[in-house]
Amino acid sequence: MRLLKFLVVLILAALVALVAYAYLGDMAAPQQEMRVPINTEGAGG
Repeated sequence: MRLLKFLVVLILAALVALVAYAYLGDMAAPQQEMRVPINTEGAGG
C-alpha cells in the first residue's frame, strides 16, 4: 500500500512538473522567412 501511495505521489509530481515546463519553458520555434521557388509548368492553369 505504501508503494502504491508513493507511485501516485510520484506521478502527480511528474504531471505538475510537465505542466510547469509547458507554461514556463521556452518552447517557441525560431521563426524565419523562407522563399522557395515552385515549378508550375504543366499545372493545368
